[in-house]
Amino acid sequence: MDPMDIVGKTKEDASLPKATMTKIIKEMLPPDVRVARDAQDLLIECCVEFINLVSSESNEVCSREDKRTIAPEHVLKALQVLGFGDYIEDVYAAYEHHKTETLHDSLKGGKWSNGAEMTEEEAAAEQQRMFAEARARMNGSAAAPKQPDADQTIES
Repeated sequence: MDPMDIVGKTKEDASLPKATMTKIIKEMLPPDVRVARDAQDLLIECCVEFINLVSSESNEVCSREDKRTIAPEHVLKALQVLGFGDYIEDVYAAYEHHKTETLHDSLKGGKWSNGAEMTEEEAAAEQQRMFAEARARMNGSAAAPKQPDADQTIES
């Protein structure tokens, strides 16, 4: 791959996280098999090249359809065109699984949710408690009040 094959990027910019790729490689092999560092680097380069190839072909498919955004269907068609048709069913299944997981995560509140649902009143009370603790820390108090009064207002 030429260092400037990817528009505006050098070869070093267009790579995959080495630690993540090493973990994936090791997970795919039996525990008694070791992989030389050079072989790991070669596998990572192959993955980058494969992604570039599929991305480029997906872009071509997208352009032929006069679209401006590459959709999953374009990627699947690109795999077919590139001779990876045997993998389309597995890729589509992985895509569907990803959609389901993403939907599930968004329904449970995303990465910031602790999984516990609060009523609006409980959330307001918790916010007031946190404000009181912050005020106590700012004022140098040793202990913050555990539960503020229900009708306490926010001080500015």
